[in-house]
Amino acid sequence: MPLFEVHKLTAGYNRNPIVHGVDLELDAGKMAAIIGPNGAGKSTLIKAVFGLCDVLGGQVTIDGKSVAGMRPSQVVSSGIGYVPQVDNVFPSLSVRENLEMGAFLNPRDITRRIEEIVAMFPDLEAAMRRPAGALSGGQRNMLALARALMTRPKVLLLDEPTAGLSPIYVERVWEHVAKIVESGAAVVVVEQNARRALQASNHGYLMVAGRLAQQGTGRELLESEDVVAHYLGGSQVV
Repeated sequence: MPLFEVHKLTAGYNRNPIVHGVDLELDAGKMAAIIGPNGAGKSTLIKAVFGLCDVLGGQVTIDGKSVAGMRPSQVVSSGIGYVPQVDNVFPSLSVRENLEMGAFLNPRDITRRIEEIVAMFPDLEAAMRRPAGALSGGQRNMLALARALMTRPKVLLLDEPTAGLSPIYVERVWEHVAKIVESGAAVVVVEQNARRALQASNHGYLMVAGRLAQQGTGRELLESEDVVAHYLGGSQVV
C-alpha cells in the first residue's frame, strides 16, 4: 500500500468541480511533480487534499487512513503538511515564533525540534528574532518550508515553492526539498517550472483542464514528445 494515495478525487469550490477523478500515489522518500498550464486545477488538487476546498468525490488516504473532507487541523494531525504559494508566513511574528506556530498541534519538545529544523535551514539561525515580514522572498519561502516541517509530516504538499525567486534561491529551495525527501517524507510539488520539477521528481503528473492527461516517471515526462512540445518549451532533455 502506498503511503499517500489519491483515488478518483473530484473537488472544487461552492460544489462546482474543478478537479475531476484524479488518481495519484506516492511512497515515503519519493517526490511527485504536478505540472500543467495555468488553470489546470493543480493547486486546487492539493488544497482539496489539505481540506481547503470541497471534496465532491473520491478518496485521499495516508497510511491507509482516509482524510478526505477533513478540516486542515485534522489533516495535519494525520501527517500531512502544506506550504501555500502566498501568505505562507506570519509577517508580524519573529522567525522563531513562526516556527513555534508550526508546532501548535504538538507543543512538546519545541526547542529541540527548532534546533533540528535550524540545522536543516542554517540561514534561519541568524534571523530568529527578526520579523518574518522583514525577510526576503527566498528567506520567507525557507521559513514556510521549515514551519511546515515542525510537525514532522509524512507527506508535504508544496504549491509553487520557487515562484518569484531569484535563480540562486530557486536552487536553494530545491536543495532543501531534496533533503526533505531524503529524510523519508513524501513530497508533492505543484510547480510552473515544469522542467526543473520533473528533473527533481520520481514521478510526474500532467494535469489539463482538471484531469490527468499523462503520468509516468519524471524522466518519462521529460522525454515525452507531447509534454516537451506543449509544456517544456519544445526542447527535450538530454
